[in-house]
Amino acid sequence: MNSSQADIQNDPTTGAPMPRPGVMDAPLYVPGTHKAGDDPAILSANENPLGCSPAAVEAFRAAAPHLNRYPEGGSVELRQAIGAVHGLDPAHIVCGAGSDELITLLIRAYAGPGDEVLYSRHGFLMYPITARTVGAVPVAAPESNLATDVDQMLAHVTERTRIVFVANPNNPTGSWVPARDLERLRAGLPEHVLLVLDSAYAEYVEADGYDDGRRLVEAGRNTVMTRTFSKIYGLAALRLGWCYAPANVVDVLNRLRSPFNINAAAQAAGLAAVRDQDFVKRSIAENAAQRLRLTQSLQQLGLDVPPSVCNFVLAGFADEETATAANAYLLSRGVIVRVMAAYGLPRYLRVTVGTSEEVTRLLDGIADFLQR
Repeated sequence: MNSSQADIQNDPTTGAPMPRPGVMDAPLYVPGTHKAGDDPAILSANENPLGCSPAAVEAFRAAAPHLNRYPEGGSVELRQAIGAVHGLDPAHIVCGAGSDELITLLIRAYAGPGDEVLYSRHGFLMYPITARTVGAVPVAAPESNLATDVDQMLAHVTERTRIVFVANPNNPTGSWVPARDLERLRAGLPEHVLLVLDSAYAEYVEADGYDDGRRLVEAGRNTVMTRTFSKIYGLAALRLGWCYAPANVVDVLNRLRSPFNINAAAQAAGLAAVRDQDFVKRSIAENAAQRLRLTQSLQQLGLDVPPSVCNFVLAGFADEETATAANAYLLSRGVIVRVMAAYGLPRYLRVTVGTSEEVTRLLDGIADFLQR
């Protein structure tokens, strides 16, 4: 028996094969529900309430007669369209089955047992969950006013740090980091540490001083920007995302991803969606108007609403018990929001910015709850 065979262990109770260390340490990610009555107002998953571009729907339908054919393996036409819209070199773009897949591939590629993956305290849950699956140690740096604190991030870098994740803007807090602070973070990190800027909500940000991360990607070999079609483009069901990365990281990702990781229908719909920037502009404008209304109305009801630049806001109640009761009451009225206890924010509910009608249902529900 060789040494690799000797290291293999079976479950002592069942005799079944044991997964690699770390896999069973990872908690299951629990997505937001979509079920509550016959006509729910779904405000739990930050989806685009306007749907997606009609052109994307037509492209999806047009792909139906060709489902017997494998998709184009490199998403070439889609990458070219993304590059044209954003002014990026398609050779530095990699497409994934949602930005989730790209985050997973980056962690698999650059972290392993005993390594550390650093993120901000209230960052996206998939960072620590996926880190654990490869045996890495997730490290959460404290935040300042529910925003990434660059000084705290740098203070938590150790010799074992391999990847640093910054969601900018951040889910679930809706806060953002100015470009100058991201530049300071990158400058303070060791060269061997990969900085991943998760810019899933970038299109919604209209603040001066914001940058989605492309400049840092182009400045070196150790920064990646990830993006998604699930939010502004309204294609969450198709699982489509992309990243912009230096050539060395692109090479790594293309070796790890499956040869046909983006199905043909998703490629076709994504291509049509990215070319329909009028739909994107309409989505941004509608979101800004309803986010302002939602924020102001929740504040008038006495709730704590931290500033958000995204397509969601946090609604803060007096305590966890009140937030839990409010969530249950809203569900009874067919309004679905997201509890935030798993993110360390137990007194908050995250509310997606919906249509005017959905926002009205939400506000009426909370008002009635508070008046009981």
